[in-house]
Amino acid sequence: MRPGLVALVAAGGAVGTLARQGLGGALGGGAGWPVATTVENLVGALALGLLLGALGRGAESPRARAVRLAVGTGVLGGFTTFSTLAIEVQRLGADGHVLLGAAYGLVSVAAGWAVALVGVVAGGRARRGAPDEDRVPDPPRAAVEGRGRT
Repeated sequence: MRPGLVALVAAGGAVGTLARQGLGGALGGGAGWPVATTVENLVGALALGLLLGALGRGAESPRARAVRLAVGTGVLGGFTTFSTLAIEVQRLGADGHVLLGAAYGLVSVAAGWAVALVGVVAGGRARRGAPDEDRVPDPPRAAVEGRGRT
């Protein structure tokens, strides 16, 4: 992978991680169902579905690849957190809430799949209605070509 694309993923990951921490702090934590992680993962799954639906299938332009990597892999990869979900399932079970932990894990995965699918469909509909030049924002040319500061 080109250094410019790696930098886009890293920068996006930093943005997504900061956004997740901000949202998690705003929602707070507590006993029972891990609300913050649920919201983070479902919002992220929906956003990733929208992005992938909007980008479409088939051959990928350099611009679309840069956007997919920066936003999808970077921002949304940093924003969502399957590892925290796994830790929370384990902690719920260890605290004697085995059924709640199992339900949390199953509902999170199933709901994540469902909202991602909704996003793909909605993003695809939006893409079909947008002019070609409006489908994907144009990243800096140097980043796409692997030149410039990294």
